Amino acid sequence: MVSSSGSPRVDAESDFMRARRHQVLSALAARLRNDTEDTVQSMSFDEVVDALGRRSEHYVGHKVIPLDAIVGSVDKARDFDRRFRPTSTVNRQRWERLARASRTGEVIPPIDVYQIGEYYFVRDGHHRVSVARSLGVELIEARVTAIETFLSPVGIDARASLELKFWRRLMLQRVPFTGEARASVAVDRPSDYGRIAEAVEAWATRTMHAEHAYMDPETMAARWYAEEFQPVVQMIEEAGVRGDDERPAEAYLRVAEERYRLIREHEWNAEVIKAVAGKGRKKR
Repeated sequence: MVSSSGSPRVDAESDFMRARRHQVLSALAARLRNDTEDTVQSMSFDEVVDALGRRSEHYVGHKVIPLDAIVGSVDKARDFDRRFRPTSTVNRQRWERLARASRTGEVIPPIDVYQIGEYYFVRDGHHRVSVARSLGVELIEARVTAIETFLSPVGIDARASLELKFWRRLMLQRVPFTGEARASVAVDRPSDYGRIAEAVEAWATRTMHAEHAYMDPETMAARWYAEEFQPVVQMIEEAGVRGDDERPAEAYLRVAEERYRLIREHEWNAEVIKAVAGKGRKKR
């Protein structure tokens, strides 16, 4: 429970200093852990939308939302940390005015937020969120606009995750995998998604040239997965050349590139796999 001295002004000043002290200690602890501060730094709405891809938006209306679900900002990500503690004293007077108003029971207007999945990003009302969290409030009234994204908004807590999402989105826009293929063609290194897209498009170019027929992106994605990816991954598994903890798509890329380096061919057969296997299994 937040303590009270009986003076709203004094209490508001104490509230601000407590919030700043906790923010400074959290940032220091992150540096001592050699952390990138993803766990303490507020998330940027623009970075998240850029990574996931924006499809549409619609106004949801007034809702009461949990303060713990507010993780970022539209334009003030550097002014507050992940728990909306102020990162400087620049707007201290404004913060303390809101704290005094909250402590004396004044009506505080709703904030404005964007919703992406289970996450909320503040458009207007950063100081209201900061003060509410400092005072131990759990819920806040908000005007909510929902954003629909190309990729599912899960696992986006860290900037490294956003980079991976960004490159995966670019790949899926070039190669529109669906269903099982969409789930199976996944990698851990962002740059590998670009390599996969290039491999699929190169395969489609060779196939269209051989068949003298055009292949649209949806057909390209489905046929490559069924005619190239699945058979090759099965051959890799049977030959025992998949690395420890290596994803199927990562194994495919490694073996396909090693195959072309060794024999300058795009065909797949037992001899090819045997030649690649002779180079040793990749350890991770």
